[in-house]
Amino acid sequence: MEIAKTFNSAQAEQTWYKYWLDNKFFKSTPDHRTPYTIVIPPPNVTGVLHMGHMLNNTIQDVLIRRARMLGFNACWVPGTDHASIATEAKVVALLKEQGINKADLSREDFLKHAWGWKEKYGGIILEQLKKLGASCDWDRTRFTMEEDMSEAVIDVFIDLYNKGHIYRGVRMVNWDPQGLTAVSDEEVIHKEAQSKLVYVKYQIENGLTPALSEGEGSEQYIVIATTRPETIMGDTAVCVNPTDERYTHLKGKNVIVPIVNRVVPIIFDEYVDKEFGTGTLKVTPAHDINDFNLGQKHKLQTIDVLTQEGKISEAARVYVGMDRFACRKQIIKDLEEQGLVSKIEDIKNKVGYSERTNAVIEPRLSMQWFLKMENVSKPALENVLNGEIKLIPEKFINTYKHWMENVHDWCISRQLWWGQRIPAWYDGQGNTVICKTKEEAITLLKTKNSSLNISDVKQDEDVLDTWFSSWLWPITVFDPAVIRNGKANANEDLKYYYPTNDLVTAPEILFFWVARMAIAGYEWMGEKPFTNVYLTGIVRDKLGRKMSKSLGNSPDPLDLIEKYGADGVRVGMLLCSPAGNDLMFDESYCEQGRNFSNKVWNAFRLIAGFEVGSVTLSGVEVVQTDAQKAAITWFEHKLAEQLEIINDHYSKYRMSDALMTTYKLVWDDFCAWYLEAIKPEFVDGKAQPIDKATYNATIGYLESLLKIMHPWMPFITEEIWHLIKERDAKDCIIVEEWPKINDWIDRKQLAEFEVSKELVAMVRNVRAQKKLSPKEKLEVIEKSDFTSSYFDHTIIKLANLSAFSYTKEKVEGAFSFQIKTTEFYIPLAMNLNKEEEIERLTKELEYNKGFLKSVQIKLSNEKFVANAKAEVLEIERKKESDALSKIKTLEEQLEVLS
Repeated sequence: MEIAKTFNSAQAEQTWYKYWLDNKFFKSTPDHRTPYTIVIPPPNVTGVLHMGHMLNNTIQDVLIRRARMLGFNACWVPGTDHASIATEAKVVALLKEQGINKADLSREDFLKHAWGWKEKYGGIILEQLKKLGASCDWDRTRFTMEEDMSEAVIDVFIDLYNKGHIYRGVRMVNWDPQGLTAVSDEEVIHKEAQSKLVYVKYQIENGLTPALSEGEGSEQYIVIATTRPETIMGDTAVCVNPTDERYTHLKGKNVIVPIVNRVVPIIFDEYVDKEFGTGTLKVTPAHDINDFNLGQKHKLQTIDVLTQEGKISEAARVYVGMDRFACRKQIIKDLEEQGLVSKIEDIKNKVGYSERTNAVIEPRLSMQWFLKMENVSKPALENVLNGEIKLIPEKFINTYKHWMENVHDWCISRQLWWGQRIPAWYDGQGNTVICKTKEEAITLLKTKNSSLNISDVKQDEDVLDTWFSSWLWPITVFDPAVIRNGKANANEDLKYYYPTNDLVTAPEILFFWVARMAIAGYEWMGEKPFTNVYLTGIVRDKLGRKMSKSLGNSPDPLDLIEKYGADGVRVGMLLCSPAGNDLMFDESYCEQGRNFSNKVWNAFRLIAGFEVGSVTLSGVEVVQTDAQKAAITWFEHKLAEQLEIINDHYSKYRMSDALMTTYKLVWDDFCAWYLEAIKPEFVDGKAQPIDKATYNATIGYLESLLKIMHPWMPFITEEIWHLIKERDAKDCIIVEEWPKINDWIDRKQLAEFEVSKELVAMVRNVRAQKKLSPKEKLEVIEKSDFTSSYFDHTIIKLANLSAFSYTKEKVEGAFSFQIKTTEFYIPLAMNLNKEEEIERLTKELEYNKGFLKSVQIKLSNEKFVANAKAEVLEIERKKESDALSKIKTLEEQLEVLS
């Protein structure tokens, strides 16, 4: 059979992905088998494939491919999220390029443009996932704004409202001045920023306290530090701690707010930390949540000095229309000119940014819809703490617990047009009803307002938070109607696939999404939405920076696939990505992955090149050698041993460990040891035939290894699987059975072969040290009571020996070395440079004496011996014994040479 010299990854990827699709190997429908289900974390419909997607979806594909091979009915549901803020921003930008302003469009016209954009660009990332090899059931692809999915979201809103969990009110929210919408606490990214802490002097009205006096004449001031002087125009009080003796004499007094000269009271509240700054606080109820709470408590006026766009409002009376940051600079300059700045300090502080637009967030009072979280979130917390839902790794449980125990009401309304519109209807007279249609709303409003003017009936302009749809994802991808129909009337899909098995996602959306899905699962299904949550790390560059387009440190995943092949990239990504720990990505990992593919391909070419025959080229009968027989037996047990370890890694979601064990099994045990032990000898430059029994065993092992590798490397394994022999159309490795472990593993034999490997390595090392040709056959003698060993012939083959024998006596004049406590001899007298050998042995002797001394110092330490565990002491005493034995051998060698 003619096998290409190199593996053509691009051709294999195209060929086999199409073949899998055509044969519907990814498709899943309910049947008699046990289901194994994963729902994809739906990427934003605006998105394109990045390194985080690569990591996350490769792990999912590994899990789903292995489950398929284990005989489960494997179902991986794909789809995309409508991403309200991000999508609306992209559509607005596109319209702007066309000279169209969103404000000039009706809601209906804007949504036509948005749907047009979605249809044109919305499927890009899913097509890119196919390049990676993602074996999703593409017939099940969902989008969170499909009609039935959206109706489910509205059903949920109505249900929660009727249960008393949803309310509307004016609250302090995180406002995105660029996206022009409220965002949740979890969508605010706090970054360290360089800021100026400005100490501003507020004049005390009608009074003089010399201790507090500053400046000229009889004016009196109280000094307040702020990083946001642009909000001074909204100040309606100054607050101090009632126990702060510096300010107790100011009770009942007022101060004059700079710039606007507003007279406001000095209030006293224990909220103020008297040790922080000057112990005073400017109270701006419209622009800080804590100030808002103080304002409510002390019945202060609220003055909103910022517009939705982050500009100074009419209510400020000055700087109207100026950008907030430009105003900050100007007001500092004006305050300095008025002599009202005591000092300015450069500081580092945390500033909140919108995750979607990267705009600096403004706390803003706004009429919004909220979901009460305290009660609905309890089952989601309890069932993580009791292990019903497992977080992997477990270190995230405490983080989850802290957040859930301190959860705030969820602001679920967004001031956008792209999304599910809130089903609230108003009559203009203060009456509100919650229902799906205007017709229903009119009927309901008439019961509250007998003189209802139908033209006054308006639906709420806001849409629901995107997460308010995606928290239903594990439910609605199977049966969107279950919310209104009830669990008892769920369709066949939901009954079969729910709850799902594994969720693979990023820790940064543990609360955005994972916790909320758990809440939804218990609220509408009465049970968990998934069993295991595998939390990946963040993909970072070599410098530890998170990969991003803005930093220019993120390679294009499709470029990596083109360069290294999908299999190479998959292996490279996962070799160094333990759960929950960040991946310090280096392109060399993908190169290592490609090298592994090449190793597997070359191993197959070697095997495929074997000539299976009954007689050698010289007419001698071909029989299985003792070396081949021993190697076959060893690898049978080695494969079983390593498969047991690999299965254990999978069961504990140690994905990188499972891959590394697979990698070493193939590269080291199979390629470096097994194939070297069984490959036929060369005679006169020509390979001899191999016996049929050895060839068949080797093909069997190769097929088992291909199955174990398949979840990680789907394309090369399928390619080789079909090159081994002609197969039926459905006889593909993707649906092959996962290998089974032998009932019995001969661990004693495995340990014996490890010693044999050490011996072979030592002989090869001796050749290198003595500059002997690899082709020169050597003799090795083992000092032992044994007369033979199972692996003698394998050792002779691998170490290229003329003989391997045993003796009970010391062999004089031979080079000797030790493995553990066993001594070996190589008669090399004629080939040795005596002076060089004495120098080498002397250095080795000095090293071992130093090592022995360090061990004996430790063992002579009474405190160490008294406190150390028994197994630790045993290890140290073994080190001492081995070192003494080694020293004795080296001294004897030196004596012989001298």
